[in-house]
Amino acid sequence: MCANVVNKPFSMGHVIAIDGPAGAGKSTVARAVAARLGYTYIDTGAMYRAVALWAAREGVALDDAHRMEQLARAAEFALRPGRISLNGEDVSEAIRAFEVAGAASKVAAIGAVRAALVAKQREVAARANVVMEGRDIGTVVFPEARVKIFLDADALERVRRRSADQPEVPAEALARQISERDARDRGRAESPLVQAPDAVYLDSTGLTAEEVEEAVLRVVRERISNGKEQTA
Repeated sequence: MCANVVNKPFSMGHVIAIDGPAGAGKSTVARAVAARLGYTYIDTGAMYRAVALWAAREGVALDDAHRMEQLARAAEFALRPGRISLNGEDVSEAIRAFEVAGAASKVAAIGAVRAALVAKQREVAARANVVMEGRDIGTVVFPEARVKIFLDADALERVRRRSADQPEVPAEALARQISERDARDRGRAESPLVQAPDAVYLDSTGLTAEEVEEAVLRVVRERISNGKEQTA
């Protein structure tokens, strides 16, 4: 882990941290929970994809850690539910390209890039209550978050979901990409994908998005008592 990411003091409002592997349903559920609570939704994966997209456009090699760090630090993001702008351009569709998704996990393995984007993610949480989803939210970005969910699903279900979202991509290619991404995310030296000790494990296999949403909200009710009726 990158010590300057983990140990730097920061303040925050309420944070709901949702971690898990690709295709587990994090984005769908996180957006819905944020809408129910009136919180700000942050898709950290979209930020890494945006940096990967910028690198591709600039011809920057993904293994050029110095240039990748420069891009991550310079990137200006504007986030709205389901949308992301990079340096003033809406790139919400562009970052969903199959090639960009594959590049994003390589970008995310660069410690300096993670440090730069974690700082930006914390800046948002310092100003608002957030629902943030990614790979290391509960372990590195917000280890002090009171609500942590590790959302999972079996491999076949995750491939099925990605196929529904990207019908133009062969299922075999998606399965291979998810398998390779799982290996990179879990095996990388910087902020690997692991369940935080105090996170609630939730297997979404066979559950509807609404059922997962309600399960997350039950955890919120149990761990955050703020006198409001937002979670009802």
